[in-house]
Amino acid sequence: MTRKIKFTKMHGAGNDYIYVDCTKYPILNPEELSILWSKPHTGIGSDGLVLIDKTDKADFSMRIFNADGSEAMMCGNATRCIAKYIYENGLSDKSEISLDTLSGIKILKLQIKNKTVTAVTVDMGVPSSELVNFAGDGKKEMISEPLTVNGATFITTAVSMGNPHLVIFVEDIATVHLSDIGPKIENLPIFPDRINVEFAQVLNENEIRMRVWERGSGITQACGTGACATIVAAIKNKKIKGRKADIIMDGGTLTIEWDEKSEHVFMTGTATKVFEGEIEINN
Repeated sequence: MTRKIKFTKMHGAGNDYIYVDCTKYPILNPEELSILWSKPHTGIGSDGLVLIDKTDKADFSMRIFNADGSEAMMCGNATRCIAKYIYENGLSDKSEISLDTLSGIKILKLQIKNKTVTAVTVDMGVPSSELVNFAGDGKKEMISEPLTVNGATFITTAVSMGNPHLVIFVEDIATVHLSDIGPKIENLPIFPDRINVEFAQVLNENEIRMRVWERGSGITQACGTGACATIVAAIKNKKIKGRKADIIMDGGTLTIEWDEKSEHVFMTGTATKVFEGEIEINN
């Protein structure tokens, strides 16, 4: 049976996903559809697929699938887009929304002007230095640890924001061949579940330039959890003096703060609707 599915393409700092309201359009095979729809020439084109649904644990739930069909635990940029989608499509009139994700309940605080969501602050929770399923000689943490890949040695810091990240600070980010080194680090045997990779250059006390290789998607314009991991790694390695900075990515800038009292990381940024459409599926 052929069905028509309405979708919305949105992006947060250039990190673009296809959003579907599953309360109206149930999706039975998201892994397959994420691969199919994410293709830039023969599909819609995106970094993946995001499903919005109801749950008894929070106001709404989110499932997110990468462009290769693998399911992600969390995406900060997607949560901001979901907040905008929910409010502007009349699914809720709240300015604070709880969202159930695979990495826990996230609280989204909406900045609203003239019935339009102009920015969203997301409580990303407490970061952890401990990696799940890390097979590194019995270690559980990587903080300022050397890692040699293809003859090059990098000083790395691992941060979990509900999903695993490896942050590498460099003097000149322009010299990093991300498309070459990114997949090699992502798929190292010491990371059985693979890992997201961020290269970061500290510009000043208030700005960090970052590029990201996301597991399952490759190079993306931005990564919200990666931006959070970057500031946590910067503070742990004493790269900045304060606890708040703008993380400048290929697709835009996010303001990230690691609150000393609560130990929660807060991410603030915009969300943009690109277009709406309709697509047919067979099921």
